[in-house]
Amino acid sequence: MQRCVVVTLRVEGVHCWPECPIEEVSFLRDPHRHMFHITATRLVTHNDRDVEIIMLKREIKKYLFGNGVVVDFGRQSCEDIAEDLITKFDLKTCEVLEDGENGAFLFNEDL
Repeated sequence: MQRCVVVTLRVEGVHCWPECPIEEVSFLRDPHRHMFHITATRLVTHNDRDVEIIMLKREIKKYLFGNGVVVDFGRQSCEDIAEDLITKFDLKTCEVLEDGENGAFLFNEDL
C-alpha cells in the first residue's frame, strides 16, 4: 500500500504567455492575475508521517512567496509550476489550476 500526505494552497499570482499563437486568447500574452489552486502529494512510508503536513505546506508557501504577497510566475505555465514543485519538494503529484478551473496535473513516475 502506498501512502501520501496532501497539502492544498491558494496562491495569488501573475503570469503570461508572450508567445501565445492563438489570436482568440491573445490577452494571455500580457501579464494577468489568477488565484492558483495547488494540490501537492508526497509519499510517506508509515501512518505517523515521515513528513509533517503543516511543515510541508509552510515550506512550499515560503518557497513560492519569499516575503511577498503576490507571486510573479513570469512566463511559467501551470505545467511549469507543477514540475518545479515536484522537483523541489520530491512530490508524487502536483495539480495547479487557474482560478480552480483549468490547469495541469503532473505525477512523478519515478516514485
